[in-house]
Amino acid sequence: MTEKTAARALVVGEALVDVVLRPGADPAEHPGGSPANVAIGLGRLGRRVDLLTWLGPDAHGDLVRAHLADSGVHVLDGDRAPDRTSVARAHLDADGAATYEFDLAWDLPARWDEDEDAPAVVHTGSIATVIAPGGEAVARLLADRRATSALTYDPNLRPALMGSPVDTLPVVEHLVGLVDVVKVSDEDLAWLHPGVAPVEIARDWLSRGPALVVVTLGGEGAVAVTAAGDELTVTAPRVEVADTVGAGDSFMAGLIDGLWSAALLGADARTRIAAADRGTIEQILTRCVRIAAITVSRPGANPPTAADLER
Repeated sequence: MTEKTAARALVVGEALVDVVLRPGADPAEHPGGSPANVAIGLGRLGRRVDLLTWLGPDAHGDLVRAHLADSGVHVLDGDRAPDRTSVARAHLDADGAATYEFDLAWDLPARWDEDEDAPAVVHTGSIATVIAPGGEAVARLLADRRATSALTYDPNLRPALMGSPVDTLPVVEHLVGLVDVVKVSDEDLAWLHPGVAPVEIARDWLSRGPALVVVTLGGEGAVAVTAAGDELTVTAPRVEVADTVGAGDSFMAGLIDGLWSAALLGADARTRIAAADRGTIEQILTRCVRIAAITVSRPGANPPTAADLER
């Protein structure tokens, strides 16, 4: 095993099938789910990654498992599973932007076949952190792993599933207070806090505990605030957009991978990230926006491999 794949990541959250509906085109089925996409992004960047998810024993579940395996993602076997695999329908407009509707169930098994070595990082986000009954189980898992692993979180909100901002905000802020790193989109922040500047919200979240909060700005790039007091902005490369599916997830995978390469993960991640110099964080973010740009230049959630980045 190479040095890069020696440690492992644990990603917790939904894996499902995206049915993509484009104007004037036949529906297309693709494996998806925000945490699953992050796991795939990490696997393609050469990381050893386990996914704890909730897949049914059906054709859709087989499709997702095969897709994950192709990118080196190990799906953890649990003591129970749903009757069927969840489905998300992504409606793309003429510009390739996606809106979603869902047919899903979410929970965690009580026990699973995870290796005993502590992961370098535990990541979660999106539907898995909010939808009952699994959302509370995810929060408990994060709290249990704080002493041994870095914790990362991307709210990746789905308003169609999550009720009102008033209902969702306490859940989001509780998780923000548990983790070391948060990545959030400006669209998510606008839904949670209409009319408030993203950096203002990021600074408030930083005060709740994380060492790093990153706000993605779509095609404009990203801005980050750090526990060291820095504010960093990086611009995104200009590309022809195929669609935006999976862009934020590939950015998240790149962020975890970059922090990992800089030796900023592990049990004391919060302290390490807080002590990191500005140039290191800026270099990581610059690579993240490049990864996301490659993803949006391709149809579907198709993040780059390490070899793609070298090219």
